Amino acid sequence: MSTPQSENMTQLILVRHGETLWNRERRMQGHSDSPLSDAGVRQARLLAGRLAQIEFDALYSSDSERAHRTARSVAEVTGHDIVVEPRLRERHFGVFEGLTGGEIQNLYPDDFRRFERRDPEFVVPGGESSLAFGSRVLGCLREIAERHCAQIVVVVTHGLVLDQVYRAAHGLPLNVPRGNELINASLNTFHYESGRWRLECWGDAAHLAESTASRFHE
Repeated sequence: MSTPQSENMTQLILVRHGETLWNRERRMQGHSDSPLSDAGVRQARLLAGRLAQIEFDALYSSDSERAHRTARSVAEVTGHDIVVEPRLRERHFGVFEGLTGGEIQNLYPDDFRRFERRDPEFVVPGGESSLAFGSRVLGCLREIAERHCAQIVVVVTHGLVLDQVYRAAHGLPLNVPRGNELINASLNTFHYESGRWRLECWGDAAHLAESTASRFHE
């Protein structure tokens, strides 16, 4: 993995938390939480071993327990303090949280249809729109990148946070499918410089056995 190439470039290694029980059951999590599964605990341990081989300067985490539990596994091995940042939480899915796609469709059919159309301004009842979510997380990550110029920072967060940065780097609109998968406990490396994002590496799960990796296909 390369190091920043200029005094204004920050390298952010974004990590989706380890697999949770609700990931396994295909339930919306958002601001709600469920514990890491046994596979998720193994993923966090393997992730920690991988990151111990990288010299990085700071470790950030969402305040959601699934992300913070993953970050604690890393900190125990690398010795970094964890900087907890609530703005790194997953998108707030309101009344959808804790439900499977089928349950949402049955209970909230009209809202489900609007959600499926990917309207960036659609606010899930009790939650937030993808537009507001993107503004929140990208603003936070820009602050982190600018605070750590020419450094390498690990950020343990959530799948749709990774999605937002990917879209920012590629100019991909919020209403267009991303097309590639989100992998629990994978490394997703971006460079940030002068207000612009550039993808270096997506979905690096070399530290995870194929049977251990868990993936979300859009």
